[in-house]
Amino acid sequence: MPGRPHAVVPGLPDPGRCLVMGVVNVTPDSFSDGGRWFDADAAVAHGVELAEQGADIVDVGGESTRPGATRPEPDEELHRVLPVVEGLVAQGVVVSVDTMRADTARRAIARGAALVNDVSAGLADEQMAAVVRDTGVPWVLMHWRGHADRMADLAVYDDVVHDVLHELNSRVETLVAAGVRPEQLIVDPGLGFAKTGDHNWSVLGAIDEFVTQGLPLLVAASRKRFLGQLLADPDTDELRPADRRDDATAAVTMQAALCGAWCVRVHDVPPNVDAVLVASRWGAALAEQRNGQMNSS
Repeated sequence: MPGRPHAVVPGLPDPGRCLVMGVVNVTPDSFSDGGRWFDADAAVAHGVELAEQGADIVDVGGESTRPGATRPEPDEELHRVLPVVEGLVAQGVVVSVDTMRADTARRAIARGAALVNDVSAGLADEQMAAVVRDTGVPWVLMHWRGHADRMADLAVYDDVVHDVLHELNSRVETLVAAGVRPEQLIVDPGLGFAKTGDHNWSVLGAIDEFVTQGLPLLVAASRKRFLGQLLADPDTDELRPADRRDDATAAVTMQAALCGAWCVRVHDVPPNVDAVLVASRWGAALAEQRNGQMNSS
């Protein structure tokens, strides 16, 4: 329902609207920015800039999860991520660590990371649940079926919305049974992960169903391929390049925020901050109208 109140996650910012998470890829092979922030100093400077532009959280990741990507060795991921996390925390930035590895998460939390953003929902490393349980930090659980080198083969569903909801809910139940507190958990439907473009649109079309499950929802559509497909050149079918998908990303952001998403994860922060502010005010106007109708009936 448009205008639904936003969720709140203990220990993280609560600006009274959908949050904006800015992305810092400390990788040489990101689909969206091609290694621009691979140097630690450049990554820290970029993260600070995103925070100054209005990002509530800055998400630091050292592993590309684009389709077909090769995983870095654990020591290499640590080498990429930890100095950036430490540098941003020292600047007062709220940092999320984007990792599937429990050891990386544990070390990043020790350096001040406030959130674990795990695209595997703990399936890639069975120790992740214990790290999150014992540290008490919030944990984003994304719908995931396998690593980047095989995810395209896993995009098979009977009903994508039903299946994704079922698999996420099953994961939540398993982790709560393992001692993770429900209030630590955030869910992400995994746009672009083991999903075709049509699957992604079906998930977005059912965003209300994800919001009403009761856990905060992260939406990460920024610059993804399905937007490039939608905006493809009508004459050549050539996909819109990743760095020219930001207007479409902001459109998704506004609708997600209006429907009650807790946070959006984006590369270009300013237009998405504008989008969530518009959605917040629009949602308030819708709520005022509904309340007025109820009072007059």
